[in-house]
Amino acid sequence: MNKLFFKYKSPVALILLLILIGGAYTYKNLGTSLFPNVTFPKIKIIAENGQQPVDKMMVTVTKPLENTIKRVENLKLIRSTTSMGSCEISAFMDWGSDIDIDKQQIESRIAQIKNDLPPNVNITVEKMNPSILPIMGYSLQSDNKNQVELKMIGEYIVKPYLSRIEGVAAVEVIGGKTKEYQVLLDQQKLSLLKLNPQQIINAIQQSDFIKSNGYVIDYRRLYLTVTDASIKNKKALENLVVFNDSKRKITIQDIATVQIAEKIEFIKIKADGKNVPLIAILKQPKSNLIDVANQVTQRITELNKTLPSGVELKQYYNQADFVRNSLKSIIDVLWIGLLLAIIVVIIFLKSIKASSVLFVTIPITLSLTFILIKALGYDLNIMTIGAIAAAIGLIIDDAVIVIEQIHRTHEENPKEAPNELVGKAIQFLFPAMVSSSLSTIVIFLPFVLMTGVAGAYFKILTETMIITLTVSFFVTWIGLPVIYLLFSGKKNKTIKVHTVQERKWVRFFIEKPLISYVFIGLIGLSTYLILPKLETGFLPQMDEGSIVLDYNSPPGTSLEETDRMLNAVDEILDGIPEVKTYSRRTGTQMGFFITEPNRGDYLIELKNNRKLTTEQVSDIIRKKVESSVPALTVDFGQVIGDMLGDLMSSVQPIEIKIFGTNHEKLKEISRQVASKVEQIQGTADVFDGVVIAGPMFSIHPKESILKQFGLSDSDLQNQIQTYLQGTISGSILEKEQLTDINVLFPENYKTPIEAIKDLKICTLSGDYFPLSTFADFTILNGVAEIERENLQTMGVVTARLNNRDLGSVMKDIKSELSKIDLPPSYQIEYGGSFAEQQKSFNELLMILILGGMLIFTVVLFMFRNLLLSIIVIFTSVLGISGSVLALYLTQTPLNVGSYTGIIMIIGILGEASIFTIYLFLDDAKKMSTDVAIIHSISARLRPKLMTAISAIVALTPLALGIGTGAQMHQPLAIAVIGGFIFGLPLLLIVLPTLIYKFVKITPNINKE
Repeated sequence: MNKLFFKYKSPVALILLLILIGGAYTYKNLGTSLFPNVTFPKIKIIAENGQQPVDKMMVTVTKPLENTIKRVENLKLIRSTTSMGSCEISAFMDWGSDIDIDKQQIESRIAQIKNDLPPNVNITVEKMNPSILPIMGYSLQSDNKNQVELKMIGEYIVKPYLSRIEGVAAVEVIGGKTKEYQVLLDQQKLSLLKLNPQQIINAIQQSDFIKSNGYVIDYRRLYLTVTDASIKNKKALENLVVFNDSKRKITIQDIATVQIAEKIEFIKIKADGKNVPLIAILKQPKSNLIDVANQVTQRITELNKTLPSGVELKQYYNQADFVRNSLKSIIDVLWIGLLLAIIVVIIFLKSIKASSVLFVTIPITLSLTFILIKALGYDLNIMTIGAIAAAIGLIIDDAVIVIEQIHRTHEENPKEAPNELVGKAIQFLFPAMVSSSLSTIVIFLPFVLMTGVAGAYFKILTETMIITLTVSFFVTWIGLPVIYLLFSGKKNKTIKVHTVQERKWVRFFIEKPLISYVFIGLIGLSTYLILPKLETGFLPQMDEGSIVLDYNSPPGTSLEETDRMLNAVDEILDGIPEVKTYSRRTGTQMGFFITEPNRGDYLIELKNNRKLTTEQVSDIIRKKVESSVPALTVDFGQVIGDMLGDLMSSVQPIEIKIFGTNHEKLKEISRQVASKVEQIQGTADVFDGVVIAGPMFSIHPKESILKQFGLSDSDLQNQIQTYLQGTISGSILEKEQLTDINVLFPENYKTPIEAIKDLKICTLSGDYFPLSTFADFTILNGVAEIERENLQTMGVVTARLNNRDLGSVMKDIKSELSKIDLPPSYQIEYGGSFAEQQKSFNELLMILILGGMLIFTVVLFMFRNLLLSIIVIFTSVLGISGSVLALYLTQTPLNVGSYTGIIMIIGILGEASIFTIYLFLDDAKKMSTDVAIIHSISARLRPKLMTAISAIVALTPLALGIGTGAQMHQPLAIAVIGGFIFGLPLLLIVLPTLIYKFVKITPNINKE
C-alpha cells in the first residue's frame, strides 16, 4: 500500500475529477419534491346513492362493500363513514404489498357484488398518495364575466392549455356555475290543458336524439343515413311540439318559459372574498415538483395575455415555494456547516494544505453521493438532503481522521517523502477505518424493520445516510491520499520533529477511577430522572406558511346561511396582516371526501416576511372566529400535515375511538369524552365526531289512493322531483359540451315545507290534486353519520395540540377518561398520531438494541476481545445521556427524528472508540498498559477534539432550525450534538479508565 497511491495517482485523480463534474451535473438535474415519492397503502372507496337515509345506506351499501373488501388479501384495517346517500370506506393495506394489485382486487370484489347493490349506486375507487392534493392553485377572476362564462373559460381554455404541460396529472376546475336550459312549467296552463309534467319530459326525451339508420349506396357512393332529432338551440326547444291532435297543437313555449340559467348546485367557491372558480393543478407522482411549478407559472403568464379582456388567473397557493425554500435552506445549512468545520480544521492543524485537502475531499464525497442517489431513483427532497446535512459531521469525521494521521506521520517523520508518508499512514489506519466505518453504517441497517409513515420516510433518510457514509469511506481511503499527494508537490516541506506529549491528566483520571464511576452514576441518574419528563411527539413539525381551516355550520344550515356566516370569517382574514391570500370551498373539500353542504374548508396562504409563526396566526384566527361566529365549528391544520394525516388513519394528532353496539349510546359517550378533553390544557379544535346530516322532510305515499287514480309510488316521486329539483330530460350540443335541459317549476328547491304539501299532482286523467291527498308527511331530525372500524361501530373524538407536547396531553387524557364508567362491552382505544408514535417508538427501541448488537459484533470481530467490546458498547450507550439532556434543555420533543439522532450517537461513539483502542493495542505491544493508554489518549486527543468540534459546528445551523425545512431535522441534530458533547469526557476519561481497570493485556493479545 506504501507505493499504491503514488503509482495510481494520475488515473485516480482523473476519476475524482470526473466524479466532481458528474456530481455537479447530476445535482443540477436531480428531481425535486418535498417528501420522497412513497406509495401509501391506503385505498379509498366512495359510494353515492342519491339521498338515501343513513340507516338504509348502511344496510344496502356500506355493509355489503365492507364485507367484500374485508376478504381482500393484504388488508390490515378497514374504516367507513356512512352519511345520507353516501359512504366513504378506507382500506389500509400492508406496507409491503403492491398497491396497484390491491386496488384491482378491491375493484374485482366490488364487481362481484355489483348486482346485489342498489341499481343506481355510483362507486369510485382511488389509491391515496401525496399527488391527490393540488400543488398549485389559481382563482379565475373577472369584473365583467359571470360565473358561467368564467367556468367555461376554465374548462375550455385554461384546462386544455395547462394539461399539455409535461408532469401535470390533472387540471381541475372547481366552482363557478354550470349553464343549463331550464323549462319552467306554468302550473295553471298545465291544469287548464290537462297536461301531465311527464308528457313534457317524454316529448323532450323522445325528440332529443341522433341515430344511425344504416348505409345506402347511390351512384357507387356509400352514404350513412341518420335520423337527427336533436334539439339545436333555445328556439328549437321552445317550438318543440308536446301535443297535436289536429285540432290543437301545444308547444313548450305555450305552457312553459325557457330560460338559460345557472344549474342548481349546493356548493359555493370563493377566493379572496369573491365568487370565482378555482383552478387546481395536480402533478404526476414521479414528476419534478419545482420543474412542473415553473412551467405552470410560465404558461400562466403567457395565458393571462391571451385570456378575454378583464379575465385574470391569480395564484392563491404554490407548494413549490415551500419546497424550494425548504431545500434551499437545508442546502445552505449544509454548506455553512461544512465551512465552519473546515475553519475548525485550520485552527487545529495550522496547515493550509491539510485544510485544502479537506475542502476538496468533501465536495467529491457529495458528488459521488448525488450520482448514486440519482442511480437508485431517489430525488432531492427534505429527507435525502436532510440526511446528507445530518451526515456531514460523520463525513468530516472520516476525512479529518485520515488527514490528521497523515499530518501526524509527517510530524513524526519530517524527512520522509509524501508518497511514503501517505502509504504508511493509510496502511496503519486501514483496519480501524474499515471497522469504524462499519460501526456508523450498521447502526442504520435495522431501520428496514420500521413500518408506517415514519418508516416510509425515515428509511429513505437512513438509506441515504448509508450511501453517504459508504461513499465517504471509499473517498477518504482512495481519494483523499491522492489529493494530499497532489497538494504536496515533489519536495517535502521540512518541519520540526513532533512527538506525542503525554497528557498528565489522563494518568490522573485512570488512577482515580472513582471520578469516572461517579460521572457514570450521575449521567445514568440524570437520564433516569429526565427521560420521563421529556416532551414527546410523533414526526417533527414544520412551519409551512399555510393554514387549512376546516369548518362546519350547524346541521341542516342552508348554503346561503353558511355563506353568510363565512362572510364574517372572510372579513377576519382580510384584517389579519400576515394573510397573503385565501380560498374557500363550501359543500366540497380539498382531497377525496364526502362533504355535506354545511361543511368545507379554507386554504390560507401566509406572507413569507412575517414575525408570527403559522401556529400563532392560527391561534389568532381561531379566537376571532370563535368569538365572532360561535355557531361555526372550526379545525386548524397545515396543508402538508393534513395531507399526511389523510394518507394515514387520522388527520388529527389526538384520536379517541369508543367502540360499542348502540349508535345513540356511542354519541352520548363521545360527547362526554369530548367535554373532558376540552378541559385538558394543550388541546384545541376538540370535536366529538358526531356529524349530523340535515333534517329530513319525509313523504309517505298513500298506496291505496294512488292506485285509485292509476298512479304508482314512482309516478308520485317523479312529479315531486320535477317540482323541487327538476328532471334532466335532454341536452343541447354547444361547441364541445352538452348543456342539460332541466324541466322544473319556478319555485323549485325554495318551496316552503307547508307549500310542498299543496303541490299539485297530476293524475292519468289530467286532473290535479294537492300532494296531501296522496301522501302523509313527517319531519325527521338530522341523523348522525355512522363510523365503523373493522365492521364494528364506533364514536371518534378528535383534537389538535396547542402549545403542548403529544405525550403529556395524552397522559392527562388517559387519566381523565379512566374515570368514565363505560357500559359492558364498550371500550376506548387511542389512535391518531399517538398510536403511530407508540408503534414507532417500540420499533425504534428494537432498532436501537439491534444496532448496538451490530456495533458490538463489529468491535468483537475487530479486536477479538469480549471485555473490550463490552466496554466500547457500554461507553457508546452512555452517550445517549448527552442526547437526552440536550433535548430536555432545548425543550425539544422526543420524536422519530430525535430518536434517530440518539441511535446515531451510539454508532458515532463506537466509531471513535475503535480508533483509540486500535492505537492502544498497538502501543501495548511495546509498553506497559498504563503508558499505552496514556499514549493512545494523548495521540487521539487532537483528532477527537477536531472531529467532535467539527461535527458540532457542522450540525449547529441545522440544530438552530435556520430556514424553512430545517425544523424537520432540528431534533435529530440537537440529539447528535448533545451526544458529541458528552462523548468527549466519555472517550477521553471514562473509556481509558474502564480499559485500565478491567482489561488485562496478555502476551497472546499483544501478539494478536
